[in-house]
Amino acid sequence: MNIATEDGASRASYYRSPVAPAIKKILSAPDVKRPEVDEFKAEVARLRKHERALRQEHAAEVRELKDATATYANQIQILALRNAELEEDAGKLRSQLSDSSDRVVRALRPT
Repeated sequence: MNIATEDGASRASYYRSPVAPAIKKILSAPDVKRPEVDEFKAEVARLRKHERALRQEHAAEVRELKDATATYANQIQILALRNAELEEDAGKLRSQLSDSSDRVVRALRPT
């Protein structure tokens, strides 16, 4: 059957397909109006254009998400470094407090 060949499917796949009887019925009825090739080509072109637009939209969304992820990663790194600084300062203050007999803590950095 040429339909299977044109579709790139084997004959066995075509005959096992649930649409095979419907196609056979359509082809055996000469008075049934068949869609024109130009209509199919136009529909294929429209669908390809729509697919291209969806791919571009998806690519833009992926780029935005990657940019946001990079921004968040940078912010997390900055916060982690600042947190490490604060932990170090807290350790120094605790050490001063435990070493000082008069319980006085000196400023770590000039204000």
